[in-house]
Amino acid sequence: MLEALIFVVFPFCMLFAAISDMLSMTIANRVPVLLVVVFALVAPLTGMEWAAYGWHFAAGAIVLAVTFGLFAMGGMGGGDAKLLAATAVWMGFNINLVEYLVVSTFIGGLLTVAILVYRKSPLAVVTGRNPFLRHFADEKTGIPYGIALGLGGLMTYPDSPLVVWALAQLAG
Repeated sequence: MLEALIFVVFPFCMLFAAISDMLSMTIANRVPVLLVVVFALVAPLTGMEWAAYGWHFAAGAIVLAVTFGLFAMGGMGGGDAKLLAATAVWMGFNINLVEYLVVSTFIGGLLTVAILVYRKSPLAVVTGRNPFLRHFADEKTGIPYGIALGLGGLMTYPDSPLVVWALAQLAG
C-alpha cells in the first residue's frame, strides 16, 4: 500500500500541475498541499530517520523562502513557488533536489524559448484559439512554468529517497 502511494501520488500531482498550468495558467493549492501531507504521512512509515525527515522539510522551507522572494519580485508565479517547495520536500535536502532544480530549469529555459519563438510565428495566429495552445500564443500571459516543474519532477523522481525505498521493498 505504501509503495502504491509513493508510485502514484507524486507523479499524478506533477502531471496534474503541468496540465493545469498549460490549460489555465494556474496550479491549484490542493496540489502542493496534497504533496506535503502525503509525504508527511508516508515518510515515517518507510523507516526514514527523523533527522532525514526534518531535512526534507527544511529543503521545502528553504525553497519556499527563495521562491516566495522571487514571487514577491514578480519573477515567478505563486503556484510555481508552492509546487517547487512541495516537490523539494519529496526530493529532500540532497543531490536529488539539485538535480530536480537543474533539470527543471533547463526544461523551463527550452520551454520559454520555444514559446517566445511560437508567439512570433504565424502559427500562433492560426492556433491561438486552441485550448491547449491559447496561453502559449498570448503575448500578454507569462510562461506556464508548471510544465517544466512537472516534467523535471517526473524525470528526477525515480532517484528520490522514497522511490529508492519502495523499489527496494518490491525487490526484497
